[in-house]
Amino acid sequence: MTDELRRGRASLAFSFFAQGVAFALLVTRIPAVQDRYGISDALLPVFLAAVPVLAGAGSVVTERLVRRVRPSRLLRWSQPVVLLALLGAGAGGPGVAALAVALGVFGLAVGMLDASMNMLGVSLQRAYGRSIMLGFHAAYSLGGIVGASLAWAGAHWQLALWVSYLPAVAVLLPAALAGSRWYADGEAAPVTGRSGRGGNAGLGLLLPLCLVMTFAYIGDSTVSNWSAKYLKDVLGGSEQLATVPYNVYMVTTLAGRTVGDLGVRRFGAAAVVRLGALVAAGGFAVVALAPGAWVGMLGFTLLGLGLCVLVPQTFAAAGRHAFEQQGPGASDAAIARLNIFNYVGFLIGSPLVGALGDAWSYRGAMLVPMVLVLVTLGYARSFAAQPDRYGGGHERPRTADVGRGSNGL
Repeated sequence: MTDELRRGRASLAFSFFAQGVAFALLVTRIPAVQDRYGISDALLPVFLAAVPVLAGAGSVVTERLVRRVRPSRLLRWSQPVVLLALLGAGAGGPGVAALAVALGVFGLAVGMLDASMNMLGVSLQRAYGRSIMLGFHAAYSLGGIVGASLAWAGAHWQLALWVSYLPAVAVLLPAALAGSRWYADGEAAPVTGRSGRGGNAGLGLLLPLCLVMTFAYIGDSTVSNWSAKYLKDVLGGSEQLATVPYNVYMVTTLAGRTVGDLGVRRFGAAAVVRLGALVAAGGFAVVALAPGAWVGMLGFTLLGLGLCVLVPQTFAAAGRHAFEQQGPGASDAAIARLNIFNYVGFLIGSPLVGALGDAWSYRGAMLVPMVLVLVTLGYARSFAAQPDRYGGGHERPRTADVGRGSNGL
């Protein structure tokens, strides 16, 4: 493997890590943001919903920009914008207008960042000829743990938001800019309808993956938004214990993604996705039926181990199928489209569980993401690589299709 590919892989992993830190710093300090700007409980959901909506718009814009601009350039400049917008959210002037601008910029830049990061990740995986995508998302999970820990420290020491955000931005921003010189792009090519198949065939393959992405993020947002309340109010845990499930979920997500690429190489992506869906569904079942807080904690542990494989493998499958059918240009476009459903799932998940919990019961509400995750089993064949799969003695030739760096368009 060439040094260029190794540097590209390391620099991209750092970008995933930095994004994990930034996103965790924002979402885990929402109560502090609300207090700082005097946002009412009625208005807060509007601000929270605006971020994924604008991120989806940013992903749509990215799909069009990558026809002329390499993903590495979009990533190089969107990541600093995300970090500066985070700092702006903590240091903005009085009134909600400054926060609205900061979160608007954050959302648009996050959509471009998420799409371009995964484009480069899929391209590098294709060059390596074996599964490495889960490793990038493991770096994101590690960043999330670091960011949440920094947010806890800021809250514990009652630091102003900008004081809490500034050290992370001061370290991550120059490091990301320095590392961006080693980003490795795939070969730019127009969509050609390879093998006589046009865009409709690609859309047919992409639709099941869009559903899987949506269901995975409904499950993820259920854990991130409702685990603490569920453990405390439904399972009778203490307020202190209620802070643990999300941390457990993040740690097990990191662990699963760290070893997940080995499973894909050995058993294939479809088998890993099936196992992940079954484990995640089992986790939701345990949470719904748990007699107490500690059994519920076991359920959230299973959720981290199961859900962690779905999103990275969905991006990888979308890019692989589009590349095989229509060439590199189609791969980037497919990933940008798929990325929109990341935010669709995030938008649906939390309100869905909340509405069902209020109208029915929170135990019953946990069964809905369980059923949606089980639906993923019906789409597992969409993750199989054709004509061969990664690993298990069937690795594809390691052709360095990321031979050019990020200097050109």
